[in-house]
Amino acid sequence: MKKLLAISSSPGRSHSYSRNLVHAFVDNFSQKMTETKVVTRDLAEQPIPHLDEATIGAFYTPTDQLSNEQKKILALSDDLIDELESSDVIVIGAPMHNFSIPSGLKSYIDHVARVGRTFQYTENGPQGLLQGKKVYILTTRGGDYSQMPMAALDHQEPYLRTVLGFLGLDDIEFIHSQGMAMGEEKSKQAFEDAVASISTKVNDLIFEKGASYV
Repeated sequence: MKKLLAISSSPGRSHSYSRNLVHAFVDNFSQKMTETKVVTRDLAEQPIPHLDEATIGAFYTPTDQLSNEQKKILALSDDLIDELESSDVIVIGAPMHNFSIPSGLKSYIDHVARVGRTFQYTENGPQGLLQGKKVYILTTRGGDYSQMPMAALDHQEPYLRTVLGFLGLDDIEFIHSQGMAMGEEKSKQAFEDAVASISTKVNDLIFEKGASYV
């Protein structure tokens, strides 16, 4: 049985394009992969706290030296990492906020980027430990960042590629919905195009992986 981890990071709940795209991905994948186990992580319903001094201190304390209090502090981070480690496919819904990602998603990343758990330092430099997984990132953007000069303001995709790749999650595909604040017709078409792309990407994944994904 394959496991799909679906992460929604939009703070909007009643109407969120990125959240709806995550739902579309989960539905499409589950219909084609009937044995899939889906785990959801909603960063609006379950906010991840910003890092504080105690948490950072616990991150860098050797396991055999952790106090009971530090173990409690690390429980959330451990759970988040366990979800990632046990997943075969990861889908992340990420609206663009101020040219980058929502603060809730940044907090999530801060809790899963842990030396010794998701990356390690070697004599050849840092090495990501979350390998062999497929990642899909579904973004929604108020403007259109597909071409210059607006493309130069896109700090969302480069950041996510960098930080997830640092953790070993380097098999990433982006599906961008551009111009979502540029009128109803534009946003409707962009959303529909993204849903169609999701279907194509899922088909490609199943074809690429063959029997291992059937």
